Amino acid sequence: MLCGGWRRSRRSPEEPRVSAQVAAPLAFLPSPASSDSSTKSPGLRALKKMGLTEDEDVQAMLRGSRLLKIRSRTWHKERLYRLQEDGLSVWFQRRIPRAASQHIFFVQHIEAVREGHQSEGLRRFGGAFAPARCLTIAFKGRRKNLDLAAPTAEEAQRWVRGLAKLRARLDAMSQRERLDHWIHSYLHRADSDQDSKMSFKEIKSLLRMVNVDMNDMYAYRLFKECDHSNNERLEGAEIEAFLRRLLKRPELEEIFRRYSGEDRVLSASELLEFLEDQGEDGTTLACAQQLIQTYELNETAKQHELMTLDGFMMYLLSPEGAALNVAHTCVFQDMGQPLAHYFISSSHNTYLTDSQIGGTSSTEAYVRAFAQGCRCVELDCWEGPGGEPVIYHGHTLTSKILFRDVIHAVRDHAFTNHCGLEQQAVMARHLRSILGDMLVTQALDSQNPEELPSPEQLKGRVLVKGKKLPAARNEDGRILSDREEEEEEEEEAEEVLEASEQRRRAKQISPELSALAVYCCATRLRTLEPRPGPSQSCKVGSLSERKARKFTREAGTSFVRHNTQQLTRVYPLGLRMNSANYNPQEMWNSGCQLVALNFQTPGYEMDLNTGRFLINGQCGYVLKPAYLRQLNTTFDPECPGPPRTTLTVQVLTAQQLPKLNAEKPNSIVDPLVRVEIHGVPEDCAHKETDYVLNNGFNPCWEQTLQFQLRAPELVLVRFVVEDYDTTSPNDFVGQFTLPLNSLKQGYRHIHLLSKDGASLSPATLFVHIRIQNS
Repeated sequence: MLCGGWRRSRRSPEEPRVSAQVAAPLAFLPSPASSDSSTKSPGLRALKKMGLTEDEDVQAMLRGSRLLKIRSRTWHKERLYRLQEDGLSVWFQRRIPRAASQHIFFVQHIEAVREGHQSEGLRRFGGAFAPARCLTIAFKGRRKNLDLAAPTAEEAQRWVRGLAKLRARLDAMSQRERLDHWIHSYLHRADSDQDSKMSFKEIKSLLRMVNVDMNDMYAYRLFKECDHSNNERLEGAEIEAFLRRLLKRPELEEIFRRYSGEDRVLSASELLEFLEDQGEDGTTLACAQQLIQTYELNETAKQHELMTLDGFMMYLLSPEGAALNVAHTCVFQDMGQPLAHYFISSSHNTYLTDSQIGGTSSTEAYVRAFAQGCRCVELDCWEGPGGEPVIYHGHTLTSKILFRDVIHAVRDHAFTNHCGLEQQAVMARHLRSILGDMLVTQALDSQNPEELPSPEQLKGRVLVKGKKLPAARNEDGRILSDREEEEEEEEEAEEVLEASEQRRRAKQISPELSALAVYCCATRLRTLEPRPGPSQSCKVGSLSERKARKFTREAGTSFVRHNTQQLTRVYPLGLRMNSANYNPQEMWNSGCQLVALNFQTPGYEMDLNTGRFLINGQCGYVLKPAYLRQLNTTFDPECPGPPRTTLTVQVLTAQQLPKLNAEKPNSIVDPLVRVEIHGVPEDCAHKETDYVLNNGFNPCWEQTLQFQLRAPELVLVRFVVEDYDTTSPNDFVGQFTLPLNSLKQGYRHIHLLSKDGASLSPATLFVHIRIQNS
């Protein structure tokens, strides 16, 4: 099924001045004078800055709770869960003690907190516990849900409310606040005797924790410069002074000086000059003045419409200073065109959480796919016991889930069918009764029933993709089952299917289910017409990745023209038993809309999918370039023409890269940056910087990488940071992928993501981008 609903100059002499004291650059952290007694406990200081130290729910979480962890009907284990003083992580007890990093989870990695029996696990195994006592913590990425039962309903509510407050406060934090919070949490951990004083040994430990191997002599010099009491201990204001020095950004200070001049503050006109050099479209003096009011920290400077170094850093670290065009983070494209004119985020075998052979099927897999912006999911339906259809990967050892449970969990479907007529009728009843008015059961435009509707028309609605009975065929008529082109793969793999009786029944379609395939009638796409024929826009062709590549290679333009009118779904080869993915960019190049991937498998393929649908409010629909929407287009992805665009990326620095092995204090990353271009074959390329030895805290490269592009509208740019290794493959550190058309020019921060798409805040890359069109 398809879910149509989309979610989501210089200052003049007359200008006023501030005093020299205010004009001096402010610290990126609070100045010593602003330090308070909370500095004595950096963890509680962090919570105080979040405004939650007095909150009763947070206080209860800090004390900890003994909660039952529920895994099955018989596996209920009591475990202690306690919020850490940093307010960012929760420590939990394990039966067998493990490394410290495996006893915590981070608040920023939580996708949702659900009350009651709102997870598959608690619906199946939580019946002995009142819903009011239960909660589920769902995580981003592949981490399993945490199903819990509290001793009382009130204690469960304290965790539900407390986590909601922490998540809301974390989401509202600026990058500056996140950095402050982050460094103080490490400071708390490095203070081994918890005396709120830092010896040089503890400072060295802090440096290793934050991924920097600083020369002992240099580190000690910094230490002594801040040790005003000369007692070989830093405390209070001395600690803050050390952190201020540690977090200095010389490259930002140089840019700031270049525009501010000797007085070390930016006027609105000087800030406007910087914005114009950045390539900001339509910027005005009023825009510059508004940025000062938004990001400047010093009230006196703000009153005089001046920006200090601190305000400048705040701006560059904000979403407005990021590489992703902030205007593209909301729905900004025309959503009124036919469905065939959009790339649509799509999942393959959505029910699986692991491999295609013995993995677990789960309704939670659908929830996770939707959380990642997926708009088209698959239900592989088979005959089940008791007259109820089930979903699983047929002829394998994957577990089974009820069709009706999935319909309760999803609002968007693309399903395949191996059920007989009787259970197909049950499926149709479940679809109608559970989805109600959300389900499209007839053409939305009675005057043009054969034309595909737009995402705007389908907002909040659900489409069924399935086989359609011919108008003259009765309910006993046999037609091919909706399992895409499985026969193609079965011949290649010489697979043997189950009993012939089930195969015979699976080749029948019930009238009830057929009636629900209004706009997405599944069909085989065997050949392509050299010229556009009569419109058959309601037919959806399904192709294996191999067949789609063959069409692109042998009939590129014809395939593109076909996809201007009709939907095409591409799915992974059945031989990918470990749920590996193919490169979706190859299919997007030809205009294929429904490029289905295994969402449960992280990797560069899913990074590309996330990057493609990062824009337009992450609604799961992205308008294709004009040459992929025009019926008589001559575009061929194999022959895109000469270069039209030059992309120049200057990789400058990185900040606070994550430590890959937290259990090895002396393990410091040697980072390098690779910039990858994904587009038509002639545009695909990658270039990388040298590596920086033993510095994941503030490595500096200042290297320039340049790319020539022929079809820039299709290009995705992937920024990857790796830990260089001389003897084995490099280790992944972080990445960020986005469309070239949403990449802003000038000095930009790139906020890195983990392998499974979680934020690595405050880890960033700092780059300069230039895009030239010929």
